[in-house]
Amino acid sequence: MTIFTLHTIESAPVESKAILEQSVKQNGMLPNLHAVMAEAPGLLEAYQTVGQLFSKSSFNAEELTVVWQTINAEHNCTYCVPAHTAIAHAMKVDAQLTEALRHESPMPTEKLQVLRDTTLSMVRNRGLISEQEIKTFFAVGYEQRQLLEIVLGLSQKVMSNYTNHLAKTPLDKPLQPFSWEKK
Repeated sequence: MTIFTLHTIESAPVESKAILEQSVKQNGMLPNLHAVMAEAPGLLEAYQTVGQLFSKSSFNAEELTVVWQTINAEHNCTYCVPAHTAIAHAMKVDAQLTEALRHESPMPTEKLQVLRDTTLSMVRNRGLISEQEIKTFFAVGYEQRQLLEIVLGLSQKVMSNYTNHLAKTPLDKPLQPFSWEKK
């Protein structure tokens, strides 16, 4: 049971209202994650801003999904894995890739596997990855920019994953078909 408030636009702090209104316009509903984050307007704004910036990074839809879902699964976020499964479907990411990420199975290409491995190492080692891991990352065609963009994606996911852990955010009805538990 959570003690966290699922805000509505009406109950939210004034600084969160405009962001929540925009969220409803974009999503056709108020996602429970945003409803929880509304309590801390700075967190909600930062999450939205970092998410927009990461979405505009140099990663394509598959790569964005690999970074997001790798972090979500590693953090055992039972809200974000379903949410990013729905997002991946909306972005037309191959369902086999999405399922591999949900089940923490091997990636379909070496490049995506290296992206997943590098992202996992960044999470597990708090950014202290080896020179060999960096060389492997660069050897498959990624550059410094993408290595730093993983940090951007990780920043976004820390905000949402940790919020969901604290609040035990209930899964929104449209996300329920994508529910997930770590095996």
